[in-house]
Amino acid sequence: MSFPAVALGDVAEFIRGVTYKPSDLMDNFSEGAIVCMRTANVQKVLDESDLLSIPRGHVKSEEKILREGDLLVSTANSWNLVGKCCWVPALSYAATVGGFIAALRGDKSKVDLRYLYHWFNSPDTQADARNCGRQTTNISNMDIARCLALTIPLPPIPEQRRIAAVLDKADALRAKRREAIAKLDQLLQSVFLEMFGGSTTASTSVAELAPAAGAIRTGPFGSQLLHSEFVDQGIAVLGIDNAVSNTFAWAKPRFITAEKYAQLARYRVNPGDVLITIMGTCGRCAVVPDGVPTAINTKHLCCITLDATRCEPEFLHSYFLMHPVARSYLESRAKGAIMAGLNMGIIKELPVALPSIEEQRRFVTIKKSLEKQRAQAVSQESRSDELFAALQQNAFAGTL
Repeated sequence: MSFPAVALGDVAEFIRGVTYKPSDLMDNFSEGAIVCMRTANVQKVLDESDLLSIPRGHVKSEEKILREGDLLVSTANSWNLVGKCCWVPALSYAATVGGFIAALRGDKSKVDLRYLYHWFNSPDTQADARNCGRQTTNISNMDIARCLALTIPLPPIPEQRRIAAVLDKADALRAKRREAIAKLDQLLQSVFLEMFGGSTTASTSVAELAPAAGAIRTGPFGSQLLHSEFVDQGIAVLGIDNAVSNTFAWAKPRFITAEKYAQLARYRVNPGDVLITIMGTCGRCAVVPDGVPTAINTKHLCCITLDATRCEPEFLHSYFLMHPVARSYLESRAKGAIMAGLNMGIIKELPVALPSIEEQRRFVTIKKSLEKQRAQAVSQESRSDELFAALQQNAFAGTL
């Protein structure tokens, strides 16, 4: 059974965000302040871990105060993120929206709000919303009028509620999988801190753990390696995107010829090397896994080849990301913002409270076991996402 379709604008409206200057920011929940949501808060669920507040007087209309059931929609972002949305739950504080997002507010007399959310968050609608963007330099701005002209299948309210309830139940199962993955991450951190967090005195430095010539290095770029020299196949060139998730991952393919590599072989990246991003999104860390084909790094990555008799790469990876001594050092050297000041000198001088190699190896065994469980959970989550997308497609085609 197919459902009649109406324009999105017939059942919902966009509430545009407010603008503010950096100097307008106030302490959260202080007198005269109101929380202002922005693109960073628009995740799979509303992210309330990083809130900021602006003067309440910037909100000129009560309609700009968020309500339970609103959808936060990214309206100015990189093209692939335009239209990204999340549900606004009941909040214990007053909040509004910033200039790069908007609130999509449904008319409850015409559309069930959970039905509207599931429809707007479905893969087909998300693709349509992205295509409502107008590209300007690196930012795509949503054409609100075009988005409101999208058509939404609209069965009677009781049927909308039934569909929403089915999708809510399926979505809750996906949420449990995400929670399981998060708990595995928390468990790994707890194990690391239990084993090594009490060591507050540094016994060595990263430079002393990688004593060989060229063991700590950045790669070529600019005059030594031009984008025009990239080819379709050849020797891989690793960049920020290969380490940005704090684990090694293949991303945008970049290759140079074997002839070019012969000139740049000193920048080779080896299995077991530790990669730390020092440009762009700085302070991310990954270990190059076994079996990686011949590759070099760019100057966006600091590559560290350790003395394996003294330090396990997986230990240094966790140490860099989690140990109180490392975090305190990095924050102090970068004046509280690693992204603003991380460089090779800071990395070389990073103090390391180094346990015995036997303790490190015991931790690495535990870490690999937890990572295997995490990989299985992520694979199951991916399969759940595929099944949920198919369920959404059937729901809005009238075949659920």
